[in-house]
This record gives sequence, C-alpha cells and structure tokens, in this order.
Amino acid sequence: MSSYQIIIPAIFVAFALLEIILGRFNPKERAGARDAVIEAVSTVTILLITVPAIFAIAPLLVELIRPGSAGALAVLPVWAMALILLVGDDMTQYWWHRLNHQIPWLYNLHRAHHSGQYMSVRIVYRNNLFYYLLMPGIWISAVLVHLGFGPVYVVYLIIKMTVIFGAHSSWRWDEPLYRIKALSPVMWLVERTLSTPATHAAHHGLDATDGVTRYKGNYGNLLFFWDVLFGTALITRRYPDAYGIENMTPVSARRELLWPLVRK
Repeated sequence: MSSYQIIIPAIFVAFALLEIILGRFNPKERAGARDAVIEAVSTVTILLITVPAIFAIAPLLVELIRPGSAGALAVLPVWAMALILLVGDDMTQYWWHRLNHQIPWLYNLHRAHHSGQYMSVRIVYRNNLFYYLLMPGIWISAVLVHLGFGPVYVVYLIIKMTVIFGAHSSWRWDEPLYRIKALSPVMWLVERTLSTPATHAAHHGLDATDGVTRYKGNYGNLLFFWDVLFGTALITRRYPDAYGIENMTPVSARRELLWPLVRK
C-alpha cells in the first residue's frame, strides 16, 4: 500500500474529528439521511473503484500506444514534474469544474456536490459517480505516474488533498488569521494562491445576490491562482449565510448519483 493511501485518509479523519469536536460535522437542521447516503455511496465508489480503475487502465492504454514507456520521464527534475502536475492535473480540474457549472446538461454530473446545504469535509467526494471517471486530470495523473512521476505525485497529492479538505471544512482555519494585521500581506498572497474556506465557501453559497456567493466562479481546487488568472475569482474574506443550489428543482439521490442512467 502506497504511503498516500494511509496519509490522505488520516488527514481526512483528522478534519472530520475536528468538526465533530466543534459540533459541525453533522448539522442536523440541514443534513439528513439523503445526504448521508449520497456522501457514503459517492465517497466509497470514487475511492475504492473509480480512481483505482483509472490508475489500472491508463498505463495499459499507454503501453498499447508506446510499449516500454514505464518510467520514461523519471529523469525529469522534481520541479518540472511538480509544474507538469499542477497544469496537467490541477489546471485541467479547474476547467472541468468550470465546464460543469457553465454547461447545463453537464451540471448534472456535479450538482450532488452542491445540493448539500452545509460546508464540511464530508462533502469533498460528494459527486455523481461519473464526475471523477470523466475528469481529465485523474487520467493525466495516472499516465504521468506510469511515466515515472510516482514519488513526486505522492507528495503533490497529499498537499493537494490537505488544501481541498481544509477549503471544504466547516472549521474556518483562515478566519482568525484575517484578523491579525501583521499577517495581512501573507494572507493576501495565500488567498490568491490556494483555495481557502472563505473563497471556496463562496462557491457553495446559495444566494448569488448576497455579495459573498460566487457559485459560477471560485472553481480552484488546490490553486485558487487559476481563478485569479482566468478571471473567475471573488475574494471577500466573508462566508455565505446559506449553502446549496439556487433556483433548481430538487431531484432524487439516485438521479444525482447516477445521471444520465437515472433521469428521475
């Protein structure tokens, strides 16, 4: 078992335990059995089936095209591998995420992630079961690992998932730091580089007119820099009062998980 297969779940559990201690892991007035089912099914499927399948299939496809390609790029310096991963995985995820919000029929693959009316680490993997299967960045990462990026990818993924867990968490780690005047220049740089609870909460907000919410923006996962670069950033250092999907008819959990196989 690879180290990241232990470390990443441990970080997830640490965030979950912190939310439990703070009483923010299960907001009973906003989360119900439907939410628990969607989150359980999607998380288990994505982690135990979808991602392992991609990492098993992608190398086979590469070998069909280029036999003997395993480790072919292992000679690249670490900085080059990290930069390629940031573009090939994180930037392409930004665009995949953005397209899912901009193309109405494609949003069906992502609406489960936004139908939860709360922020919590429990919604990180909450998505339609085909959302990650079709995500270009995972396939690119699997190919790059096959080509020799393995050790660098492990470190990259641990950092990326820690940032993503933190950005979704109901523990707003950035909030007290904004109030420390001496840290203002540092936080100015941080919030324009990495996804934070404030910038990502804005993406999950319910009311587009509240001055905080930007659900058609703030798409970044590891790097918020992509939003800054491509003009979709909104930085307010505030958090929406409500979360969820605005002006859309509710659908069944089965539809959110299995569209287009289930359409009702």
